[in-house]
Formats: sequence, structure tokens, C-alpha cells
Amino acid sequence: MLSLHQLTVFLSVYEHGSLTRAAAELGYAQPSVSEQVRALEKSLGVQLFRRVGRGVVPTTVADTLRPHAERKLAAAEETRRAAQAVNSFEPGTIRLGLFGTARLYAGAGLVADVLARHPGVWVELIGQNSHEVAEELLRGRLEAAMIAVSSIESEGMEITPVARDEVVYISNNPARLAGPVTAKRLSEASLVMPETTWRGTDSIRIILRQLLHETGANPPTRIEVEDVEIAVELVGRGLADSVIPKGAADQLLARLAPEAGWVSFRPRIYDTFAIVHRRGATLSPAAQLMIELATKRMQAIAQPL
Repeated sequence: MLSLHQLTVFLSVYEHGSLTRAAAELGYAQPSVSEQVRALEKSLGVQLFRRVGRGVVPTTVADTLRPHAERKLAAAEETRRAAQAVNSFEPGTIRLGLFGTARLYAGAGLVADVLARHPGVWVELIGQNSHEVAEELLRGRLEAAMIAVSSIESEGMEITPVARDEVVYISNNPARLAGPVTAKRLSEASLVMPETTWRGTDSIRIILRQLLHETGANPPTRIEVEDVEIAVELVGRGLADSVIPKGAADQLLARLAPEAGWVSFRPRIYDTFAIVHRRGATLSPAAQLMIELATKRMQAIAQPL
């Protein structure tokens, strides 16, 4: 009989590739983690990990087991939340997954909205990138999130679009802002782009790759950074141009790049923001409140859907 405890240990070892690091994360002694892995392997009649140096490497069986374990733990967590929620908030903390740029739409203001209604709660806004947040949702570590839908797979997710924002080209050179930017002009540009850690799944880059598909080119990135604020500052210094959501441009250009401006693409392109949770999940009142307030904040800046 598989236990939730064994599956928790299995996923931690799988993620860290180390019995020692898994033990540290879980707060267990390393022999206890080893024992749980051996017990799970004996129960299944398979080998889940191979020792390599000081770490472990998952077998093909472990790769197959991982998504099933994540779903089972997520379902157990949802059951716990549903039982605790009743008609009041879970004690302590209200959490929402939020992609990085969303803080410009619904960051400090969202926290202020929550505390105005419930001064005694703790608030957590979690995540830097939509793809990362979606992974946390699938693992059951978050109830709900607001993310950019261009960068995620919909399997297992319930997606409710709430707003969209135009994606614009920003530059410190007035000549580059004289008219809409075409795919050809974009292919010849020199760009600084944020979200470098997630460059393969970043929603803005996915949109740009789609725009450039017919040209056979990729977005011409000269400088890679993590934060959109740094990208905007570099645009302000005339070192490169960038492509960001219009809501971010409206909030950041005046402060970080006052000589820069923005222009639309032709055809115009948009990023869509959505509330996402696991399909069939029962959301707690706390999650429902965060969704309501975050949606209002987002729709006040971006175009409501």
C-alpha cells in the first residue's frame, strides 16, 4: 500500500537528486529517507533510483511514477483544504501564484486590498514566471494562480482568461518609434529581454517567435537579464530596445527610462492573463478572495475579458 509519506519522500529525492538534500528539505534523518525509498521500491517491486557518486539518478520507472505521485499528493492536499475551509479562511496565510511582471499590475496593491479586508492574515504572492507557477499548481503546492496563458499547457488545468494586454516595442530612439513594428523590423532589431531563466517558456518570447515564424528568425536578443526593470533601464540608456507588456511600459518608462517610448506591432499582438487552478479543484474561500481581488487589479490596467 503506497503511503502519502512515501510519495512525498520519493518526490523530494527525485527533485534534489540526493538523499541528503531531500532529508534536509523534509527535516528527516538521511537513514529515514533511505528507508522510505527502499520501502516504496519493495512495495512496487521496482528500482526507483541508482546511486551515482554522492547522489542518485531516477530510473525510467521513477520518471513514470513522478506525475502520478504529484497528482495523488495534490488531490490529498485539496481534500485537506476543502475540509478545513468550511465557511471561513484557513488560519494564517492567504496565498496566490503570480508571474513576475504581474506584480506591476497587482502586487503591493493586491496585498493592500487583502489586508484591508482581513488585517490579521499573512499574505504570500508566489512565483517569478508563469511556467514556474504552473508547475507549482500541478504539484499541489498552490491552489490558484494568475499567469500568462501563452506559456503553459492546459492539460489538467482549468483556465479562465480575465484580461489581455498589448505587447509593445520600447526604444530610446525616436526613429524606431515612428511607425508600427513589423516582423521584418523586429528581426533586424537588437533587443534586451527579461526572464532569461525561463527564456524557453516565457510568454512574450513565445509570442515573438510566432510573429517571426515566417521570417525564419528568432527574437534577436543581444542582452539577457532577469528583471523587466533592468531591461527598461538599459533601453533608457540606449543600449538596446525591448518588448514588454504595455501595462509594464506605462508603469516603468516614466520612472526608469523617461526618454524612451513605445510603439505597437503590426499586426497588434497581445498577451492574455488568466486565473488557473487544477481541474475539478474545490477552492477555499481564501483562494476565491485572492482571485477576485487580483482580477479586479489586473482588469483596472489591462483590457478586461
